[in-house]
Amino acid sequence: MDLPLIWAVLIAVAVMLYVLLDGMDLGVGMLSAFAASDEERNMMNATIEPVWDGNETWLILGGGGLFAAFPLAYAVIMPAVYLPLLLMLAALIFRGVAFEFRHKAVRKPTRLFWNGAFYGGSFAAAFAQGVILGAFITGIETDGRAFAGGEFDWLSPFSLLTGVSVAIGYVLLGACWLVLKTEGETQAKAKRFGARALVGVSLCFALVSIATLFIDPRVTERWGVSMNHIEPGKLLLLAPIPFVGLLAAVQLLRDLTGFAMRRAAPDWRPYVLAATVFLSGYLGLAVSLFPWLVPFQFTIWDAAARDNALGLMLAGAAVMLPAILAYTAYVYSLFWGKVKPGDGYHA
Repeated sequence: MDLPLIWAVLIAVAVMLYVLLDGMDLGVGMLSAFAASDEERNMMNATIEPVWDGNETWLILGGGGLFAAFPLAYAVIMPAVYLPLLLMLAALIFRGVAFEFRHKAVRKPTRLFWNGAFYGGSFAAAFAQGVILGAFITGIETDGRAFAGGEFDWLSPFSLLTGVSVAIGYVLLGACWLVLKTEGETQAKAKRFGARALVGVSLCFALVSIATLFIDPRVTERWGVSMNHIEPGKLLLLAPIPFVGLLAAVQLLRDLTGFAMRRAAPDWRPYVLAATVFLSGYLGLAVSLFPWLVPFQFTIWDAAARDNALGLMLAGAAVMLPAILAYTAYVYSLFWGKVKPGDGYHA
């Protein structure tokens, strides 16, 4: 049994669930800045109040799993992205505090401050996650088995581009979630923001894809694409991954705009389609970087802990992961349905 590969898949799944779930509520947080009134803002936030803190469980599982199962990768990656990582954690903490305090603010200036902290924390966390992703893709300088770069190696035009891309992507997820959970003018507004965010995501995806050609040829060689040639055999073999994402994006745009549709799309479909677009990009990234855990330095097997430790942790994960999945499914099913005006707290 290939324990390092199993753990790599488990961590990848945890990170993907975090992106789809917490990315959604970070997107709602950013979109609530455009609410027309406190009542609409409260209603938007009520769609994520029962689940937002539980969504962050998957981030803990991803980071904790990396530390326990791949200690070498953890020791190399963390120093390389300390500053954006600290920004992300501070933003998530500040956002959590603002989530509670904005409901208790009595004076208008205080309420405006905590509302702004909620919007800003949501954006800062999303942007920092994208910057970390960009720094990871561009590679990390090492000396032997230790990080050997500078404290600002993570800062590059490419990482800033991925930071903006992730933030826009989370807005898309948040807008599609609001389509599912709200009605009337709030839902119509969410569809408009979702359509704009989808255009932004498509543009950013194209720019990131082009930029990766200039980073390292190993990022795209798996696809048979380089600056001076294309290998049709490799490209056609993996083409279904971006093709499914493209089809999902086209259908999502139709659902959000109602273009050339005889009847309205079901409210659940935009979020499923947005998740499909994200999954397509995520699988594409995994294909591009596999088997590197620290790109172009250490593979999954180079960075893994000993098999006896991985096996022991896997026994615990076999118990805990189904329990967490069951609890998450239960909470979402318990609070299923539309949010009405007046639901949630009142600022």
